[in-house]
Parts: sequence; structure tokens; C-alpha cells
Amino acid sequence: MSLTEITARMTKAAEKAGRSMDEPTLIAVSKVQPNERVEAVLKAGHRVFGENKVQEAAGKWPDFRERYDGIQLHLIGPLQTNKVRQAMQLAQAIHTVDRPKLATTVARLAQDMGTCPDLFIQVNTGEEPQKAGVLPPDADGFVREVRALDLPLKGLMCIPPVDEEPSLHFALLAKIAARNGLAGLSMGMSGDFESAIALGATHIRVGSAIFGERVYK
Repeated sequence: MSLTEITARMTKAAEKAGRSMDEPTLIAVSKVQPNERVEAVLKAGHRVFGENKVQEAAGKWPDFRERYDGIQLHLIGPLQTNKVRQAMQLAQAIHTVDRPKLATTVARLAQDMGTCPDLFIQVNTGEEPQKAGVLPPDADGFVREVRALDLPLKGLMCIPPVDEEPSLHFALLAKIAARNGLAGLSMGMSGDFESAIALGATHIRVGSAIFGERVYK
């Protein structure tokens, strides 16, 4: 697989769903990828990337930003409150707001810094105990809490259970977003992004299908 092939599949899925290809944003998930692979994708013209860990992002992206204009970084992994300031300095979007303490920390630092990344609330659609995210019955209340903090809430994010039909979870996320007036839907990964696009995804997160299999040290 390659960036070109993923883009072609995205275009086909968008056309099939009657959507503009401009609607879904491809986040190239570069976590644990060697810098040379990331740079190859940058050289191909792609500019939207996703990282799981603040520390890894901090070691990688400032250097790339000196050499490539227009990079957008999305943080898509769990975020500890003691990493929030650094995350907000690095990223244009955070997809994993999942608890009141994190939201209030972001709000306090946004006041202090005078700026704030776009935010997505992570919803644990499968109600998996080991996974982060607010539970679906609590999502509406948490959306209200985040809005009350005057934060730039753009949408919702989910990671479906690996052993369940992802489209059911994408449909649930879309339903929660719609009733809360949220346009952003961060959903769909390498194996299921076409069905996510069909169900309204605005951001899809694709890693190994673009870069190759990750090599964990």
C-alpha cells in the first residue's frame, strides 16, 4: 500500500457515498515510524500527520517543521494532564479529550497561552474497560461540559473494538455527533476507513498502510 493508493481508495469511497473528496482529511499516523519513512511522505506532498505520544512528537516534528511548510499535527493517543502544555504547543488538534480534568486543564492553559488546538472528544463506543473515552450515555453531558469551558470543540473520535463490526460504532458516533451539532468525526483506520467515509468521517487515521509495518524497539 502507499499514500497514492490510500488517496485513490478514499476518493472512490467518497464518490460512492456522494461526498466530496475534500471532506475527509487523511491523517498519516507516523507513530514509531523511522524519520526517513515520514520524510518520504512529506516529500510526496502530504502535510497532515498523527502521533500518539507527546514525547515522540516533540522529538520529531520541530525539525521537520523547519524544513517543510504547512505541517498539521494531530495528537491521537491518550493524553496525561502533565503533558497538556507541550501537546498544545505542538499540535493543531487533539483527538483524545476524554475526562473533565483534562478538559479543565486545556481550558486553563488556553487562557494562559492565548491559543488552543481543535479538540475532539474520544467516545468509548464499545464500552471497553481497557480503553479510554467517555461512555456513550455520558457523551452528551461531557459535550456540554467542554462547551461550557469555551473550548474549540470540533467533533468526536472513536476506536471500535477489534472484534466487532466497525460500521456499527461509526454510525453510533455519527448519531451522537449529530444530536450535539458537531460536524467533526474522527473515525476509520487502515482496515475500515472506507466504511467510515460512507458514514460521514471527516478525519481518518491511517498508519502502516502508508508507511509500512511499524518496527517496535
